[in-house]
Amino acid sequence: MIMNKINLTGDFSISRIVHGQMRMNDWNLSSRDLLRLFEELVGMGITSFDHADIYGNYSCEALLGDVLSLKKSLRNEIEIITKCGIKLISDKFPGRKIKHYDYSYDYIVTSVDNSLRNLRTDHVDLLLLHRPAPFFDPEEAAKAFSVLKQNGKVLHFGVSNFTPAQFEMLSSFTEEKLVTNQVEISPYCLEHFENGNINFFLKERIKPMAWSPLAGGKVLNPRDEKGERILKALREVAEELDSISVDTVIYVWLLKHPASVIPVAGSGRIDRIKHAVEALAVDMSLEQWYKIFIAGKGDELP
Repeated sequence: MIMNKINLTGDFSISRIVHGQMRMNDWNLSSRDLLRLFEELVGMGITSFDHADIYGNYSCEALLGDVLSLKKSLRNEIEIITKCGIKLISDKFPGRKIKHYDYSYDYIVTSVDNSLRNLRTDHVDLLLLHRPAPFFDPEEAAKAFSVLKQNGKVLHFGVSNFTPAQFEMLSSFTEEKLVTNQVEISPYCLEHFENGNINFFLKERIKPMAWSPLAGGKVLNPRDEKGERILKALREVAEELDSISVDTVIYVWLLKHPASVIPVAGSGRIDRIKHAVEALAVDMSLEQWYKIFIAGKGDELP
C-alpha cells in the first residue's frame, strides 16, 4: 500500500507514521544494518525519522549520520525531526551537576549546530523544544528560531509535551508557525484528553505526534491492573477485527481520532513497524474506540 503523507502546514508534510529512533543505540545494528532497515522503512512510506540531541546519551543522532554517510541520497528521501533543550547529567558533560532545561538563544543555536554535525546534514526539517520549562524566555527562543530559519538550518518548528497555554504563549512570540506538538498518547496515557490538548489540537488544526503509543510495554506486557484491563479490551477488539495483532489495534485507535494523531513507532524490528503500517488499512467502530478508551479510564462515561 502507498502511505499518504500528512500536512503539518502548507509547505511541509511528514509520513503518516513516524519512525522513532530514541533507542537506536540498543538495537545493536551496524551502520549497514541500519541502512537496510531505513531503506525498507522508506519503501513502506515511513520517511520521517524522530530524534533528540539527548537520545542514547547524546549518541543516536550520530548513528543516523553514519548511515547517511553510507548513502548520501537517502537524505533527500527523509524528513529529520530532532529536539533540544534538556541538559542531562552525562559523562559527555562532566561539569554538569543536575539535569535541567536551557532555552537560551545561545544554547538552542549551539544545540542545532551540534545536531547538524552529528547528523551530517546541513538542515533539519523540524526542530521541537523538548519539554516546557519553568524558567523560559520566549523572546530568546523566538530569536533563535528566526536566525536558524534565516540561515536555512531549520525549516520548521514545533514543541513537545507543551500544554495549550504554553503552546499559545510561545506562538505569540514567534514569527514562524509552530507546526506540531509531540505528546504522549496511548490507551494507557489519556492525559491529553483530560488537559484540554486534544480539543486545542482540533480547534487550531494542529496535528499532534504521539510518542510512546504502545505505552512502553505497559499494555502489551501489563504490570498492573490498568494494563491488564486495557489489554483485555484490545484483545476483544482485535478478535472482532479479524484477529489482527493487538499492537495494530492500538495504532488503529490512534489513527481513528479526528485530531489526526501521528504515531511515533520506535522499534528496530521491521515486523513491529509493519504492524503499525497495517493499521492504515483497518478501521474500527466508534463503539470499539470507546471500549478501549473506557478501559484506559477505568470508569464508564458519565
